[in-house]
Amino acid sequence: MKSLFLAAAWSLLAALCGPAVAGEGHDHGDAAPAQAGPAAPRFSAVSESFELVGVLRGRQLTLYLDRSADNSPVTQARIELDIAGTSYPAQPHDDTYEVVLAAEPAPGVLPITATVTADQEIDLLAGELDLHGPAEDHDAAHASPWLRYAAWTAGAMALLALLTAGGLMARRRLAARHTDTGATS
Repeated sequence: MKSLFLAAAWSLLAALCGPAVAGEGHDHGDAAPAQAGPAAPRFSAVSESFELVGVLRGRQLTLYLDRSADNSPVTQARIELDIAGTSYPAQPHDDTYEVVLAAEPAPGVLPITATVTADQEIDLLAGELDLHGPAEDHDAAHASPWLRYAAWTAGAMALLALLTAGGLMARRRLAARHTDTGATS
């Protein structure tokens, strides 16, 4: 019985201890970079000639336009976006283009169509901007770890309760045997 209790105690201890984590300078390799915060919503649209990526920050939509063949930036183009039925011309800004929306978009999926004119090429690209509300992002990012810790804690408490109950039952049985046989401790 004592070996069963020791095995259960070691199992509990192993379950409660997390994986070993090496400190700085002892990790033996490059760690994947941690994401500093939630990523800004973005969309992409691709054709045979162009690749367009848009990143939304509030009301400002920053556009990156590259050639599909060699991924080189296209800096001298005219871009017009149609976002959910409203037309927006993009303004060149360094190696990017910018569009300022009339209002910050509401959560949901927005269809985006871009008309790109560069040199003698005219191309039509289509994509979708999938927006989630801040509460949805916050809940998804923070609920999961706490649920996992709560499940581990509940499991550890249940195991401890079982071990304690098993130990009490074993003591009662031993006490009952000593009383039945007349033995004294």
